[in-house]
Amino acid sequence: MNLTLTDQELEQLLNELESDRVERKASYSDPEKIKQAICAFANDLPGHGKPGVLFVGFTDNGNCANLTIDDELLLKLSSIQSSGEILPRPAMTVQKRKIRDCEMGIITVAPSEAPPVRYKGKVWLRVGPSRCLAGPSEERILTERRRWADAPFDCRPVAGSAIDDLDIEFFVKTYLKIAIAEEVLLQNSRPIEQKLSSLRFLSRANEPNYGAIIIFGRNPLQFVPCAHIQFVRFDGIDLTSPIKDEKDLFGPLYEVLPLLDELIDINISTAIDIFISSVESKTPDYPVGALRQLARNAIMHRAYEGTNAPIRIYWFADRIEIHNPGGLYGQVNEANFGKGATDYRNPLIAEAMRTLGYVQRFGMGIPLAVEELRKNGNPPPVFDFQPNSFLATIKKIK
Repeated sequence: MNLTLTDQELEQLLNELESDRVERKASYSDPEKIKQAICAFANDLPGHGKPGVLFVGFTDNGNCANLTIDDELLLKLSSIQSSGEILPRPAMTVQKRKIRDCEMGIITVAPSEAPPVRYKGKVWLRVGPSRCLAGPSEERILTERRRWADAPFDCRPVAGSAIDDLDIEFFVKTYLKIAIAEEVLLQNSRPIEQKLSSLRFLSRANEPNYGAIIIFGRNPLQFVPCAHIQFVRFDGIDLTSPIKDEKDLFGPLYEVLPLLDELIDINISTAIDIFISSVESKTPDYPVGALRQLARNAIMHRAYEGTNAPIRIYWFADRIEIHNPGGLYGQVNEANFGKGATDYRNPLIAEAMRTLGYVQRFGMGIPLAVEELRKNGNPPPVFDFQPNSFLATIKKIK
């Protein structure tokens, strides 16, 4: 969908009363309301199939607010997209435009292909000029609107699967309480099928999708044979070296992620330098945060179809290699990789990792890892991009 509207189209929308496609804000003084509006436009309850527009710098009564539209404000507006507070991640653009001799920040939001969209666990809607929370009937309408035919892999239903193939106890007792606002849950008496469907884990035929199976399935390998991580610790610098340790991490992602963190922790060595002043300085051979970020990046962005290869973490005496089945995806390329560009082969898995606390902000994993390595004294990671695979090599501190 083209989100770049012409000046004429924008002025026409600006001239209209506030509606389910238009909202005006005089300033950024209430970011909560702006984020709610973005969520509501992404849900597009009336089904216009057209972008919603938020004019920042224009008052409700139709006057220019004379707001300073500088880089700082534009950065605040654009960072909403990758903050992880609105899930699934909204498709939106932020621009500085001059309409009617008034400078404004223009946020244009595309209708989501995977509604309902939530901001902090709540589904916001735009009904005429009003913004409100969705009830069960509105959520059902949004759920039925999803497009499955061209959906990403993790959003496609798994033929032959059933709700019994999911760990419903984890979903109800843990995931729901994190993903949905508490006050919404207290009013929620819907059956489990509707709860799963509301969070995009079920198809219209009540079949779990691949994301649900991978995230909290009872046996993900039954349906996705490559959904595991192979860890090998070598006592040397090549594949022929003796093996010190070997692990295969499999099971639902909510169990694998903490196991992976623990495995990284116990394999890191710390050197202690004692200075003349008798002050100890502890320096790990690798920073824990960097390895976690890079390993999680592989889980989030790997390809699950067209391959039976697991993610491989090979820990040599002088380096660590993280092999990811799946090349760069979508708008991400070698030139913009690690510089804030984001696209998601597995958006449902990315959302779940954010919900479970393993991702703090979308698009920042690689920059954070690079910075952690720099502060620890390690060389920057080396990335090797292939059409169907991706390799990150992290060198040991010298």
